[in-house]
Amino acid sequence: MNVQLDPTSMKKSGEKPTAIVIGAGFGGIALAIRLQTMGFQTTLVDNRDKPGGRAYVYEEDGYKFDGGLTVITDPNCLRELFEISGRNMDDYVTLLPVDPFYRLQWEDGDTFDYNNDDAYLEQQIRERNPDDVAGYHKFLNYSKELYREGYEKLGTTAFLKMRQMFAAAPQLVRLRADRSVYSMVSKFVKNERVRQLLSFQSLLVGGNPFKTSSIYALIHALERRDGVWFAKGGTGALVQGCIQLFEDLGGELRLDTEITDIQTEGDRVVGVTAADGWSATADLISSNADVVHTYSQLLRKHSRGQKYGKALKRKSHSMSLFVIYFGLKTEHPNLKHHIILLGNRYKDLIAEIFGKGRKLPDDFSLYLHAPCVTDKSMAPKGCSSYYVLSPVPHLGHADVDWDEVGPKYTQKILDYIETHAIPNLNRDLTVVKTLTPFGFRDEMNSHLGSAFSVEPILTQSAWFRPHNRDDVIDNLYITGAGTHPGAGVPGVVGAAKATAGVIEGDFDGQLSAYKAASGWPSNQ
Repeated sequence: MNVQLDPTSMKKSGEKPTAIVIGAGFGGIALAIRLQTMGFQTTLVDNRDKPGGRAYVYEEDGYKFDGGLTVITDPNCLRELFEISGRNMDDYVTLLPVDPFYRLQWEDGDTFDYNNDDAYLEQQIRERNPDDVAGYHKFLNYSKELYREGYEKLGTTAFLKMRQMFAAAPQLVRLRADRSVYSMVSKFVKNERVRQLLSFQSLLVGGNPFKTSSIYALIHALERRDGVWFAKGGTGALVQGCIQLFEDLGGELRLDTEITDIQTEGDRVVGVTAADGWSATADLISSNADVVHTYSQLLRKHSRGQKYGKALKRKSHSMSLFVIYFGLKTEHPNLKHHIILLGNRYKDLIAEIFGKGRKLPDDFSLYLHAPCVTDKSMAPKGCSSYYVLSPVPHLGHADVDWDEVGPKYTQKILDYIETHAIPNLNRDLTVVKTLTPFGFRDEMNSHLGSAFSVEPILTQSAWFRPHNRDDVIDNLYITGAGTHPGAGVPGVVGAAKATAGVIEGDFDGQLSAYKAASGWPSNQ
């Protein structure tokens, strides 16, 4: 499909095409960079005072807290954003290796340090079940197959037609994509804690390991192949590096601009309007905002938005998160950078988080982020910064008044961490800030406070997710966690590449005319 402009708004031949990207999270930033490199004059718009989206940075009393997205598992997908414009990522940001990738810690004090050392991994698995060593290597080979088929071949493919699903189906059937991550892990290893080690990663992209398609088991191969990384200065430094690249390429970043309407003429988008009265027109618009918000709110005046917005609300959405950002007046270099604190329940707790019981569970499992272990610049000298997140039901699954429950839940979690990970935490506490499901709903416009958009189950994957280009409005494009392939840094950066590929094909004629008329270089 090649997009044709309405004759009444046709640009003069050779005039530079324009684009607006709504939402300056990683998905929006990645797409904006690609569009600007491609030849579009691109405006990137965000409602908050800083770019980053889920990777927003909070700062208080010298402490820096990354809002989220602190696990970088595919640095090459980021490096490519710089390379396509002839830049070197190392000139903009420094990535530091994290070892171990994660420490898993259970309530009885048992720990498993998951890293890229085969011998060390085998030793820890053997201590739990000698037979699982061979099973683990079989699982790793299976994960590598998933990586090749699901990530390398399909991760940046825009599934716009059902026939694309049919073409991919034979391999997906062979790899048992119909089964869950946990069930396939269980086929290879028997020890319950090793099963948890190999299945928890799907939670990091909003998926229930007991329901999410086994295709997401590719995350293990991705981690083993490329390692786990952290940006020096925090994930916010990576955001700033990408924004600097975008602006170096001539792109415009506009902050504190809440888009309230995507304007349409017939079945085309023509521009946007913001709450402060700002408006702009463009040849295409892409939304990195929450997909339900995009259709049900921003496109509420168009029949497509009204109809598809209702359909999206009926889909299953990922869980929410309760996040505590806290600073201590002491250092704890003995901690690991990423710590997974697992409670006594795994399957039953996850079932409650994803809806069973329709209440906030009494217990929790936690992800504790201790960035000062890798980069001391995240806190004042002699101090340390952290965040801890607790997966919780989204607002449609648990009617919780977080304004009332939040302070009590915060203290309960901090007490737990003091008992199991950081002695004297409450004594040394200097800064505390929380982000509740209300914050995801109100600050990030996330439907039901979901932290990862549409849940990544098989019937909501690939073609079954919102498409990278809308089916009715042919110059409206979607990027970010709500479209294929899904959440997580590699996911949303991959979605940006898929969406950019569709746009490049749709606007090939206009781009070619502009480049011919302007002498535009292939690399800016």
